[in-house]
Amino acid sequence: MNRRLFVSGVSLLAAPPLWAHHGWSSFDQDRPIWLEGRAAKVQWRNPHVECDLELKPGLTLPTDLATRRLPSQSAKVDGVKLMGAAQLPKRRDHVWHIELAPLTRLEAWKVAEIRPGDDVAVLGFTFAEEKGDPVLRAEYLFVGDKVYGLRSSPA
Repeated sequence: MNRRLFVSGVSLLAAPPLWAHHGWSSFDQDRPIWLEGRAAKVQWRNPHVECDLELKPGLTLPTDLATRRLPSQSAKVDGVKLMGAAQLPKRRDHVWHIELAPLTRLEAWKVAEIRPGDDVAVLGFTFAEEKGDPVLRAEYLFVGDKVYGLRSSPA
């Protein structure tokens, strides 16, 4: 067996698993999903900030979600429509992996660094038919009484 091939194969097997980076096209943008809970693990880095979110028990849609005031973004996003169409996930995973925006965009929004234990809510998109891992690409981030649009920079 080729020694170089063997060493490369062993190196790949020893490497820790990584979440794949997905573009927007991988996500079902016709079905906005609402998640709310506590940050369990946060990776404040590029290509985008990531957070493992432990869902709160008895997750429900907030009654005022469709009427919440949303910040203006430089990209065209129909936030009112998304909020009105929000749904809970069909799958019952307790922990979801949340893909937020790149660090530069979070800095433009002046988002304070999210830390494990922080309460966070997100509205975003998961894979079609909720197949694969429980991953959500965040469109809006809710921390405390603040809302951040993550598709683009503030308008």
